[in-house]
Amino acid sequence: MAYRHRTGPIWKPVTGYGLLLAAGTFALQWLDYIRFVRSGLGELAIFLIAGFFLALGVAVGIHLFAPRAPSTEGNPEALAALGISTREMAVLRALAEGLSNQQIADRLAISPNTVKTHVTRLYEKLGASRRTDAIARARGLGIIS
Repeated sequence: MAYRHRTGPIWKPVTGYGLLLAAGTFALQWLDYIRFVRSGLGELAIFLIAGFFLALGVAVGIHLFAPRAPSTEGNPEALAALGISTREMAVLRALAEGLSNQQIADRLAISPNTVKTHVTRLYEKLGASRRTDAIARARGLGIIS
């Protein structure tokens, strides 16, 4: 003889309890999954923030410590202190290349007399008496390389 519950067969309450336990287990597993996903997002957020700061540090390090190309303008403080103009700088660079007054005049599209004037003013400003002295002093001041 099979056991009978007061109101009916036993399989109905067992099935009900089983479904209730299954729903509870499903709910707990779902909550665990949500917690896992959220904790994973937290770890992902930390990873992304760490990656951002790593990239920022690399960029700042490259900017601060990268070797710099020499400036084509020379030493701006010395240029300002001596009062050397941009045209005189062009003549000084041409002198450093070993060009003659006529070659400098042709390159800069000015007259040879204007080149002589610029050279004379460069001698005065640099305290030199010859081309080689002017070039040596300009290199010493960092005006030309």
